[in-house]
Amino acid sequence: MIVVIDTNVIVSSLLSPGGPPAEVINRWEADRFGVVISPPLLSELERVLKYQRVRKYYKKPQETVTALLKRLKAVATVVDPHFTLDVIREDPVDNRVLECAIAGGASYIITGNAHPLKLKEYQGVVILNPVEFLALVKLGK
Repeated sequence: MIVVIDTNVIVSSLLSPGGPPAEVINRWEADRFGVVISPPLLSELERVLKYQRVRKYYKKPQETVTALLKRLKAVATVVDPHFTLDVIREDPVDNRVLECAIAGGASYIITGNAHPLKLKEYQGVVILNPVEFLALVKLGK
């Protein structure tokens, strides 16, 4: 199974190591599924981790952030979508997650963002929040 883990889930896993987003990351690290990511999503993650409201709670030094991004690039499959989508009009940046999923052949997108979650599915890619995805994984799907 291949999934896209949205930036908000990765950030949430860092800020709340005991919550469902962190469990998603832990299951990925235990090789329960593969992850695809794209350069736009990596750039977004790097940008978000510099936000003052995030740095207030995630107090790791910049070297830790750099190491995290390097590790993500090493353990996830990096895909470079050569197309753009305009499906989510309320927040066009959310289309980058859809593009990554389609380009990477993902079965699922895991996100905490309301705009993609409203779609529920796009071109065969099922869109779930972390709790829904964990329930699916626990069922052995």
